[in-house]
Formats: sequence, structure tokens, C-alpha cells
Amino acid sequence: MDQEGKVEEEQPSASHSNPALSSDHKDSSSLCAELSPLEDIIFVDKQAVEKLTNGLISHYLPDLQNSKRALQELTQNQGILLDTLDQEITKFRECNSLLDMHSLFTEAKIYHNKLVSIRKEMMMLHEKTTKLKKRALKLQQQRQKEALEKEQQREKELERERQLTAKPAKRT
Repeated sequence: MDQEGKVEEEQPSASHSNPALSSDHKDSSSLCAELSPLEDIIFVDKQAVEKLTNGLISHYLPDLQNSKRALQELTQNQGILLDTLDQEITKFRECNSLLDMHSLFTEAKIYHNKLVSIRKEMMMLHEKTTKLKKRALKLQQQRQKEALEKEQQREKELERERQLTAKPAKRT
């Protein structure tokens, strides 16, 4: 009844706006069907609407619930896969860090060997310098000894020359 009032209200305004329709003198029900939307004209029983709604829901609801369950399961599986992927990434990082540590240990071993060889070389050089210092000290002592002997030899020769030099005899 409420919608019939609407149809009657729309009818005069529609006939004024379209002169071709007003000249035709069609009956009011056909005029309403042409001018107003379909849903305004059709009168449906509420029970029929509920039955259709329930039928539609009962028809699509199981599929939708199955789809919902499948989506929830997929979401859960996706979460599990993401966790597994994170664990695998962590393992790869650890593996890379192990490789890095291995290369660091290898490099440390190389540098340790270099240090050992440098230490050996330094010890060898220290021994050589010690021997050279001893030899230099011996040579210095030998030269000093030779210089002292030369000086003593020269003094002996000077003393001998002095003794050999003629001395005037003393008059008595």
C-alpha cells in the first residue's frame, strides 16, 4: 500500500515531464511500469523472501564454509612455511658465518705461520748479530793487544837504541 502511494505520486510528475506519454492516454498501471524501477512495482511476500534467502544461504553456505576452512588451512600452512623459511635462512646465515669463520681461521693460520717464520728469522739474526759482536769484540781486543805489543816493541827498540847510543866515558 505504501508503494502504491509512491506510484501515484510519481505518475503525475512523469506525465508532465514527457508530453508524448500524456497524449497516449495509457492506463496508470502500464505507465507506472514504464516510468518507475522494477523493484518498486513488484510486491513480494516476506515469507517468500525469507525462504528464498534461506534457500540461497543453504545452497552457498557449505561451499563458503569449505572455502573458509580451506583458506584458514592455507593461511596456517603459509605461516608454517614462513617459519620454516626463516629457519632455513638462519641455517644458511650460520653456514655462511661458519664459512667466514673457516676462512678467518685459515687466514689466522697463515698469519701465524708468517709470525713463526719472522720469529725464526729474528732469532737467527739475533744469533748472527751476537756472533758478530763477539767477533768484533775479539778483533778489537786483538787490535788493542797488537797495538799494545807494537807500543811495547817500539819502547823496547827506543830503549835499546838509547842503550846502544854511545855514552861518553866518565873521566876519572
